[in-house]
Amino acid sequence: MSTSTPDARIALYYAPPSTSPWWHAGCEWLGRDAETGEVMETPLVPTLAQPVASLTAAPSQYGWHGTLVPPFHIAEGHEAEDVLSAALEWAKRVSPFSVPLQAVEMGRFVALRAAQPAHDEAIRDIAASALHALASLRARPPAEDIERRLASGLTPRQRALLHEWGYPYVLDEFRFHMTLSNSIDSAPLRAEIRSVWQARGETLGPLPFHGAALFVQEHRKAPFSLWKRLPFAHAGVLA
Repeated sequence: MSTSTPDARIALYYAPPSTSPWWHAGCEWLGRDAETGEVMETPLVPTLAQPVASLTAAPSQYGWHGTLVPPFHIAEGHEAEDVLSAALEWAKRVSPFSVPLQAVEMGRFVALRAAQPAHDEAIRDIAASALHALASLRARPPAEDIERRLASGLTPRQRALLHEWGYPYVLDEFRFHMTLSNSIDSAPLRAEIRSVWQARGETLGPLPFHGAALFVQEHRKAPFSLWKRLPFAHAGVLA
């Protein structure tokens, strides 16, 4: 995959280990393995009013992940290998842990979030450290992206973060989540997806927060692909 084209973007995401049931379950739900490129048949869920594939087209484009540093163009004078080097060094300073999850509604979306505030705060701190570690490698977003965000009804704090960091939902406004659906108007349908994943999460157990990954998008209409995995310190011992 190309990381050097002008339109290419790179992102630092949490991704479950490839050997984890969490990775397979999420990829299957989205119908795509972002690491191998395999297109997967989405599960048949009789209780849902629509096929899973029709409910997950948007998150499928991004792959199964939880954002730590949102997608960005690489700053002039740098290349993808610089991002990889900085990200690997950052990952060495992060300790792995396990995170019980809960399925929640975030506006019109359904997502998985940390069930305990302490874990939510820990991941927020990890994301902040990643943002600072990659700060010099991130180009400022195009003006049209900034204008689009400004028109979306941001709070004063989010507007300030957008101007400083190019994205409004970082640092104290960061909320770790793993998106499970498109934007869905039907409240009963959102509730059913939440119910499906609450049960599935209880079966899968705590999420192994053992590493991150760099995902790459070659151009705005292309799907994101997992480029490089970044194991956290001592994560291999826990695998």
